[in-house]
Amino acid sequence: MLNRNQILKKVEKLIDMYQKKELGGEIMPEDENPSLPRSSMENYLYFTLPMALNYQRNSYTLWENANKTYYDEETRFVFEPKVCLSKSFEEVQYALTKYKVALQKQKQTEIWLSLCNTFVELFDGDIRKLFDSLDNDVDKIRDFIQKENKKKFPYLSGTKICNYWLYVIYQYTDRKYKNMEKLTVAPDTHVVKATYRLGLITEEELNRSDVQIIVINRWNELLKGTEHKPIDIHTPLWLWSRNGFKEIK
Repeated sequence: MLNRNQILKKVEKLIDMYQKKELGGEIMPEDENPSLPRSSMENYLYFTLPMALNYQRNSYTLWENANKTYYDEETRFVFEPKVCLSKSFEEVQYALTKYKVALQKQKQTEIWLSLCNTFVELFDGDIRKLFDSLDNDVDKIRDFIQKENKKKFPYLSGTKICNYWLYVIYQYTDRKYKNMEKLTVAPDTHVVKATYRLGLITEEELNRSDVQIIVINRWNELLKGTEHKPIDIHTPLWLWSRNGFKEIK
């Protein structure tokens, strides 16, 4: 493995390449959205519900399909938890599969409805109250979702998705966190591969079942004491991997 200074130099160059749009463009999957008011409940729900279905699939396609679902008056109701829960399972299933937001029509409809139920039960359907009630504190929010109420947040409570969801909420809504530095990289397949490519994890670690936790810890350690927060590197790593690991000059 490379030493810390060598890796940090590569990270700086990678961030510079990202800022110069040299990593294959910087359009992210979530840029496909209906441009709702940033502070609105509808905007928060739009960037929350599909996130729980964002695993083992093309993220760009998921958000394109979510946008189509929102723009179709017949299917838009799925983004309103209270309305969603008033419909039959079959109606919700049809709306989620019409544009393939849900690929596993039974399981993913159940996940969606479970989250809607959680949001109505705990926050009267308004997910913004989650952040308000926990002081916009990243650690408190993660503990609430991943530890205290894990079963109430299927897939959204996952190691990868929870961190990335919090990052997306930060990027696409008006939410500001108290301790942004606690927001870690979201260790999806691209981020894990890029972390290995940079020499921050070994080949043996790459193939371990707990690689996501290892990746999170390595980035926290590497960037400690630098001007960068772990989440700052997420998008550059993601684009670098997705577009074939362009040479770092």
